[in-house]
Amino acid sequence: MASSSSLCCRFLCQPNTNSSSSNLSPSFAPKPPSASLSFSRCSTRALPSSNSATSLIVDEPDPVFSSVKSFAPATVANLGPGFDFLGCAVDGVGDFVTLRVDSDVRPGHVSISDISGSPGASKLTKNPLFNCAGIAAIAVMKMLRVRSVGLSLSLDKGLPLGSGLGSSAASAAAAAVAVNELFGAPLSVSDLVLAGLESESKVSGYHADNVAPAIMGGFVLIRSYDPLELIQLKFPGNAELFFVLVNPEFEAPTKKMRAALPPEITMSHHIWNSSQAGALVASVLQGDLRGLGKALSSDKIVEPRRAPLIPGMESVKAAALEAGAFGCTISGAGPTAVAVTDNEEKGREIGERMVEAFMKAGDLKAVAMVKRLDRVGARLVHSTP
Repeated sequence: MASSSSLCCRFLCQPNTNSSSSNLSPSFAPKPPSASLSFSRCSTRALPSSNSATSLIVDEPDPVFSSVKSFAPATVANLGPGFDFLGCAVDGVGDFVTLRVDSDVRPGHVSISDISGSPGASKLTKNPLFNCAGIAAIAVMKMLRVRSVGLSLSLDKGLPLGSGLGSSAASAAAAAVAVNELFGAPLSVSDLVLAGLESESKVSGYHADNVAPAIMGGFVLIRSYDPLELIQLKFPGNAELFFVLVNPEFEAPTKKMRAALPPEITMSHHIWNSSQAGALVASVLQGDLRGLGKALSSDKIVEPRRAPLIPGMESVKAAALEAGAFGCTISGAGPTAVAVTDNEEKGREIGERMVEAFMKAGDLKAVAMVKRLDRVGARLVHSTP
């Protein structure tokens, strides 16, 4: 039992239980804690809970396209002190899903025909029951009550696996959007997030700090998981924000990195992280990059447990700050390190110093890229009538 000076902290994740069923019907879908989702944009409070839009869909919709192609961006989860409740989308890098009506696929089912892209993509299963894109596609088919047509899905991975950039969430978000768009986009953003969460719960745990910003774009705060309540935080359009993302040649599986977390934390650490998360949210809304960076760098609960598992990470963070970054932390579960700045050229310089630190302190090769905030989220990029 915890003493009066400690706070019990439960990490929200579900075990990865694999179904032995070979049925690809949309009837397969893990149940989220609640069937409702509140969604507030640029607000200081979440909207009251309301029934999911899926309850309004009675008749099966007809496809409005023969094929579609969608994109979902990379994401940075946690943002330092916001473990499992803060995340944002990153522009210019992510996953693509191509989806088409296929008469060779059994009606009401989805088949994964091809997986390509980043190194390691070939390791992913084509069984849609255990593939993050397949699970999300099935969840949306279930919401739409699709029974008359079969779908064929192709996944192009732009994100490396186990990188801390929301690889599984990007695949799930792109697939959910693709199915929805193929049938005329009748579902709400809330429904798509729930579909993505069904995928995440099977692959990496029930957490929305990747899949929500992947679908919604921008910064997202998860106010509650049961019922699920999301608040989109509006970053000022006239403020310049660049993410320096440095990905080393090292895989940090989400489950392993979550297992390293403490089951309990001290009250002092709880108070500290809560205040830093509040400061981070305020900084996002105000467009205060220095404040954002300071809060981003201040996690006392998760980063101290995960950084030692990533060779050289502590030196990489020090190098980023010394080079002029406003802040630096681990992106999601890692191993990618993320720093923030307000200048793209400065970001490249910071990235070079971080790459050097990974090699010097961790003996790891790494690649740096400088990206802006993705304010749009998952979207349709091509369609064929």
